Amino acid sequence: MLKVVGASFGRTGTSSVRLALETLGFGPCHYMKELFADPAHAREWLRVADGGKPDWKRLLNGFTSTIAWPAAFYWRELAAAFPEAKVLLIVRDPASWYASMSRTLYRTRPASQETAVRDQVIEKIVWQGTFSGRFEDRDHAMGVYRAHLDEVRAAVPSGRLVEVEPSHGWEPLCAALGVDVPDQPFPVANTTGDYLRRAEQAGVLPPR
Repeated sequence: MLKVVGASFGRTGTSSVRLALETLGFGPCHYMKELFADPAHAREWLRVADGGKPDWKRLLNGFTSTIAWPAAFYWRELAAAFPEAKVLLIVRDPASWYASMSRTLYRTRPASQETAVRDQVIEKIVWQGTFSGRFEDRDHAMGVYRAHLDEVRAAVPSGRLVEVEPSHGWEPLCAALGVDVPDQPFPVANTTGDYLRRAEQAGVLPPR
């Protein structure tokens, strides 16, 4: 049963906050890697992306939280399906966010989504569904990002909304979730450099 619904775009610090949520007992946390780990799960997400009616409790069975895409695209539906769950919004400077997206997720976007189901899901939900095929238009993409932040803030009651910036550390997140602050540093994961190194090792990008 979900206790935290992630409403944040990717590249806002979601990997760091995912590790933080799992440290605090809100794991497993569903994120994009699940599409790569389980082809059957990816196929079910593709059915949803194509307009199929989702069974959220079945699709997210075993997860206590979600973060980033694909689930973030359906944050409204998930918030309604799990009315007791908090809604998590991670905030990052729009220009910094766009630069990170451009250098990582968009740069490694496959040229064709015809074979891998996971890539079809990402294409439909992220590049087409979220950015209407116009991510390369910086002003448009940043406008979508800003509008999304405003939409979540307007729709979610203050007592349910958990708005955090990873650079602020544990205290705001723990206070909002009603848990103790761990005696360890706040996680830092999947920086732009980390992402690019993995992409190079996987042969997705040429070595720098």
